[in-house]
Amino acid sequence: MTDRDPEKNFEELWQTFYDRYPFFELRRVNWTRQYWTYRPRVTRDTSAQELFNICCEMLDPLNDGHVELKAKLPGDRKRRRFTPEKQTRFEREFTKSGIKQLFKTAEKTLLANGFGKPKETQAWLLRYCRSPEFGYLRILELEGVKKRKLTAALDKISRDFTELKGFVIDIRDCPGGDDSNAIAIINRFCDRTRVAFHRKTKVGPSDDDFKPLKTRYLEPQGDAQFTGPIVLLTTDAVFSGGEAFALAIRELPYVTIIGDHTNGIFSYTLEKTLPNGWDYCLSYQVYLSANMVCYEGRGVPTDIELHNNRTDIEEGVDRLVSRALEVLTSQAAG
Repeated sequence: MTDRDPEKNFEELWQTFYDRYPFFELRRVNWTRQYWTYRPRVTRDTSAQELFNICCEMLDPLNDGHVELKAKLPGDRKRRRFTPEKQTRFEREFTKSGIKQLFKTAEKTLLANGFGKPKETQAWLLRYCRSPEFGYLRILELEGVKKRKLTAALDKISRDFTELKGFVIDIRDCPGGDDSNAIAIINRFCDRTRVAFHRKTKVGPSDDDFKPLKTRYLEPQGDAQFTGPIVLLTTDAVFSGGEAFALAIRELPYVTIIGDHTNGIFSYTLEKTLPNGWDYCLSYQVYLSANMVCYEGRGVPTDIELHNNRTDIEEGVDRLVSRALEVLTSQAAG
């Protein structure tokens, strides 16, 4: 049975964030101040519409794409959705159709450099092609695939490893997914056992209220591994599991990251429901690099900063792919 008491719902939302959200200081938000700013505006007579707006205003300064509030309000045909995430540079530059055009430009650039056309593998989320010297792997997402299909796709791709001198891995619009899938892919490019990253989960209001630190490892898997020069292409529209991928693969000393820093929201989401039936979620885990650096809010950095622009589409050349091939050619020759 739903409880529509506005005060009770506000209190529960605020308290859950107080107990489980680990990034108030990092995101420069005084959560107690937020309470005393917005709590007086909520009374037992506050309407659902007013409560939704108040909650959104309270959450807005977090600027976290893993924070979300969804509500079905009286008179609305569809559920309302709010996230305090600000639009990325990549999304400001390219619409959804523009992103499709960009990857067509990437394909055109690959074809002009002796590659075949990127094709879907046994695992739908991977697109692969190669030239006589280099491989190209685009990762669309990191979830929604069965392990056996991912393994089969990686097994097939790895048959080319001995013939290749370099590899481009492209995650520029990867929205995220499972850490296990990220690790499974990277393990095919891994030279030896290495720390991928660490993660800890917040369970209470104190700065010390975390579960014990967990460490994920990379280790070579499959019949063959590619351990030559690798370029990873990133943008600030790489989120969550895609960022865990970038955080882990950068531990390989032969990886160069080209593009823009990732978005800076690494955590899985904690999903909850308020007494009135509204759904919400929040970040509740801290990811740390192998050497214990937290990149939350700023993203995994690049080695070479370079942005795609709409002019790439007009000119028919994907500048990030071109730069990646220049780097690989240089490193292969060296």
